[in-house]
Amino acid sequence: MADMLLWILIIVLFIGSFVGLLFPIIPSSLLLWVGFLLYHFIIGHIGTTFWIAMIVFTIFLFGADILANRYFVKRFGGSVWGERIAAIAVIIGSFIIPPFGIIIIPFAAVLVTEMIQERTMNEAIRASIGSLFGFLGGTFAKAVIQVIMIIWFLIAI
Repeated sequence: MADMLLWILIIVLFIGSFVGLLFPIIPSSLLLWVGFLLYHFIIGHIGTTFWIAMIVFTIFLFGADILANRYFVKRFGGSVWGERIAAIAVIIGSFIIPPFGIIIIPFAAVLVTEMIQERTMNEAIRASIGSLFGFLGGTFAKAVIQVIMIIWFLIAI
């Protein structure tokens, strides 16, 4: 019975990690790790190869947002400040009007930031679209990485 409750908790943690994709304040990778560690220390042992792979995938999780955001904002002509403001606005937006705030607030924040830097309206809109693609690309990449981590976990156990 205790194992079943732990499995339910692990599943809830894994689901919560995907909720963290829409609400960036929820630490997705931490939830995955808590699930892995619960299994490892309470239910059964997981090998060293698994842990090394999870460390690498966790690094990829952290890098996915940064790389996607930089790539798309830069590709769409945005500034470094636009990129930074987009990252902050995603977090703020998740509180203001969840889950839509993670799209609307960064778009508007990058638009204003680029306009303050005396860009044309077209350039500012283009950079805002880049931040949107950056967020969506990073979120997609993180979802794929999380699925791989969970599948690897299931195979490892």
